[in-house]
Amino acid sequence: MKHKSRGQQVIKVWEDFVSTPLEDLLQQHINSSGESAVLDLFHDVAANVPAYQAFLAEREIQPDTIESWGDFQKIPAIAKENYISRYPLADLCRNGQLEGCDMIAASSGSTGKPTFWPRFFTDELQIATRFEQIFHDSFAADTKPTLAVICFTLGTWVGGMFTTNCCRYLASKGYPITVITPGNNKEDILRVVQELGGNFAQVVLLGYPPFLKDVIDTGIARGVEWQRYQMKFVMAGEVFSEEWRSLVGERVGSQNPCYDSASLYGTADAGVLGNETPLSICIRRFLAQNPEAAKALFGESRLPTLVQYDPVSRFFEVQNGQLLFSGNNGIPLIRYNILDTGGIISYDAMLQFLADWGFNPLENLTPHTQQPPRGIHQLPFVYVFGRSNFTVSYFGANIYPENVTVGLEQPVIKEWVTGKFVLQVKEDTDKNRFLSVVVELATDVEGSEDKRQTIATSILTQLLRLNGEFANYVPKEYQTPQITLAPMGDREYFPIGVKHRYTRK
Repeated sequence: MKHKSRGQQVIKVWEDFVSTPLEDLLQQHINSSGESAVLDLFHDVAANVPAYQAFLAEREIQPDTIESWGDFQKIPAIAKENYISRYPLADLCRNGQLEGCDMIAASSGSTGKPTFWPRFFTDELQIATRFEQIFHDSFAADTKPTLAVICFTLGTWVGGMFTTNCCRYLASKGYPITVITPGNNKEDILRVVQELGGNFAQVVLLGYPPFLKDVIDTGIARGVEWQRYQMKFVMAGEVFSEEWRSLVGERVGSQNPCYDSASLYGTADAGVLGNETPLSICIRRFLAQNPEAAKALFGESRLPTLVQYDPVSRFFEVQNGQLLFSGNNGIPLIRYNILDTGGIISYDAMLQFLADWGFNPLENLTPHTQQPPRGIHQLPFVYVFGRSNFTVSYFGANIYPENVTVGLEQPVIKEWVTGKFVLQVKEDTDKNRFLSVVVELATDVEGSEDKRQTIATSILTQLLRLNGEFANYVPKEYQTPQITLAPMGDREYFPIGVKHRYTRK
């Protein structure tokens, strides 16, 4: 009987997805109250998820006393440390049943030990709407035969399989999209595009930004005529500059940066939380040209990822400069702190802010496309600076200082160094990324090329051993870190008397 009711639930959700046009769905959600939806989700999770019941009981919170939006905001946030890691995996799922999910993805933690994230088919369908926004609003893929080339790593990692499924759901909905899955195999990607791309009106590469750029540059070196294929890009996992977007666009003959690429704000924990839209890209490009406006809006002089989100699907709050979100998944999450720093801005507040700076993005988009332009939805914005817990993101892999530390603690090397280092992702003059590690030498130790290479090999060995995301996401030719040896007390990297930070953004 249980199987029958589950099947009926699937049929209903599937019918809603296939039969509801994107515009209608988003308008329904714009007209709905995000606060009301998230309160309903809280009560459902409090009634049906054993781990969350235990979490509330430990804090002496009675779910029936949480009646208003104000009550909800007082509930303690959950995070990996105080929630996900503390309870058995099954207890994090509804009714304590892991078998209620049909897919499990993995993400690596700082020790390389994976965290498992189960989900069900219906969880993927609501995320497929984020992909539909991009394929419909940005790429007009409802009107053009489209080849979607999945360049994310395949396997247990969330990007490849999740993205593949969502693109196939769009095809089932009637979009003329055909999917192929070379994963992050560069040779296969280039072969696929050249042998199949000519059969389609456009080709979409979906992957991590630095990897996609490497694919494009390798193709140019081999004489691939990217302009022939009307290339589009769907990206995730990295903050990149608008100069980067322009450079990659120019190399494939892109004519319209607001409509030829889009980035997803996604996570293994809950799928896609938000997505770039033509409107958000148009705004970000204006802010990139006007750093004073960007600093006034975001409070920092660096440009974050800027996306729009559907508060009925993923509800955001900000607490002490960190983003909390609530959303329904295989593991439902209530006020979950993913350790991303950022903020939220309503649609009206964003347009008013830009008007005060003399910019109207709606007018700016209109000349480039049909009337009225696609991709204008009155959804709120979320901006993301990235993790606040001292990781760096490289080809979508979270790299932790702890991984590098082990590389410096090996025999012989530990005699040369203090153990201090600075880990960061840098770009060369051609905007290719590389992993930089500046290492502080011990007293009276002289740097040498031999030491530099030995340290690079040791760090690489430990990264590959400890960090599954690094080993699987980062192409081999980009894995070896570039080591700089600095004397003890170096003013730029290791000033004496200052609390040391192991990462730089």
